[in-house]
Amino acid sequence: MAMNWAVFRTRTLSAILFAAIMAAGLLPQQHGPFLILFTLIHFGCWVEYQKLVGFIDPAYQTIHPFHRYGVMLAGYCLMLFFTEGWMLGTSGISLHSIGWMVGVPCLFLLPVSEILFSKQLNSKVILHSFFGLIYISLSWALLLHIRTGALWMPQKDDSALEQVSANLAQISGYAVPLILIASIWINDTMAYVVGSFIGKTPLSKVSPKKTWEGTIGGVVFAVLLVGGTGYAIQPDAAWKWGCIAAIAAITGTLGDLLESKIKRLAGVKDSGAVLPGHGGFLDRFDSLLLATPFIWLFLKFAG
Repeated sequence: MAMNWAVFRTRTLSAILFAAIMAAGLLPQQHGPFLILFTLIHFGCWVEYQKLVGFIDPAYQTIHPFHRYGVMLAGYCLMLFFTEGWMLGTSGISLHSIGWMVGVPCLFLLPVSEILFSKQLNSKVILHSFFGLIYISLSWALLLHIRTGALWMPQKDDSALEQVSANLAQISGYAVPLILIASIWINDTMAYVVGSFIGKTPLSKVSPKKTWEGTIGGVVFAVLLVGGTGYAIQPDAAWKWGCIAAIAAITGTLGDLLESKIKRLAGVKDSGAVLPGHGGFLDRFDSLLLATPFIWLFLKFAG
């Protein structure tokens, strides 16, 4: 098949722009750019999610604007609630407290809005919104929590020797999102490459192009490359780098399949068109959405 250079050029330029925006949010060590980046991603994912759910369940298209935008605000407040130690500029007001004070009323008012503004109470539309809070907002909230580094703060009663040993094996909150996203990108790329050369066994009917050979190859390459980088940079924590890569690769693939299932139910090819040739926010971050909670749990229990 002949190369479509116009499409190739569009996809390449979009990929460069996407990479530049991600780098601007991920690479600075200050938390501000990171928060701004995932604020945009959060609301972008919600807009696309509500559109897809509306295709699946037409009743969701009729929800009152208070419900439509209130659930997005409640989800964003959930994100702010997990920003331990982050302040609103130089005001001395914590983002955590803002998330708590604004988010709780919004959350409780969602069912009330359905009762007051809808012609009839439809519990399904409320469940759709709560699923969105778990699928989108909670995932990004946990990613922000990882970024704060609050999961593995040394305990005050630890001995000095134990604290030194623990610190050597810790991965900074700044580094974990970079490792996580790099693991997913490596897995996606190598799964495609390996699958293109030796892939024969379909992984799932939901995504016919994925193969078991490509999936296994993506996981192996992600663990080897990320784990090897971890060993070169931080030998004491290299096993954690490898575990993050493995968890991200496996659960990220499941996240891709989950979003593909949602799109199939909605009858669409892409969740949106924010990046020409690459789809929408959910298309770009479906793997990260599902991988993040599992990485959070790993860090929570691995220390």
